[in-house]
Amino acid sequence: MITAATRLVALLGHPVSHSLSPRMQNAAFAARALDWAYVACDVDPDALHAAVAGLRALGFAGANVTIPHKGAVAELCDELDDLSRRSGAVNTLVFSDGRIVGANTDGPAVAGAVDPPSAHVLVLGRGGGARAVAVALEDAGAASVRLASRSDADWPPVDDDATILVNATPLRDETPVTPRAHQQVVDLAYRTDGHPTALVAAAREAGCTTVVDGLEILVRQGAAAFELWTGVPAPLEVMRAAVARIV
Repeated sequence: MITAATRLVALLGHPVSHSLSPRMQNAAFAARALDWAYVACDVDPDALHAAVAGLRALGFAGANVTIPHKGAVAELCDELDDLSRRSGAVNTLVFSDGRIVGANTDGPAVAGAVDPPSAHVLVLGRGGGARAVAVALEDAGAASVRLASRSDADWPPVDDDATILVNATPLRDETPVTPRAHQQVVDLAYRTDGHPTALVAAAREAGCTTVVDGLEILVRQGAAAFELWTGVPAPLEVMRAAVARIV
């Protein structure tokens, strides 16, 4: 039950109805016996500034930020972590002593799931998530990182030298690039019906060396955000179990 003592965390995006973050984070709060609650808020881009100011005024502990707000919200923060500052993308807000601290847990979630040193990376997308992933993989030792967008003239991109392929677009039902067996493949997108995205299915069929789906990235970035808000170790297996249940 939510009471006046309950600490609140929000998800800001547009749309957010598909998100599994509320299920995952609320399961994590319960597992750690925290009187916290996580709510999803559909926020139009024109209302983002007012929404963030409102969360601060209402005493929220923090927030997650998803498409299409990861870039715009960085400009509303009083302080940014290093990755957010360099990528211009924020996916986690911490409200502390009246200040808004912006962080990015997307990039480390991807970099920690693959083997970046000396890799040649192709990131599909140029949005906030894509930029954060690119910077994190460069920091982790990738030899090269290239971003490709659906707005590019040469879409779909050629991935002749890519050893890591990351989808940071919302595409779930098509594979702009065909995975090959020697590649490590990460998809930030996920489906809530228990079925793999088209890219994940193709990567598994191709026998790719590493295949990381969007649910695992959701858990990894969510666990890091949980720890930023609460200061408590995240219950990873509880979070994985929460998102694994088919809607």
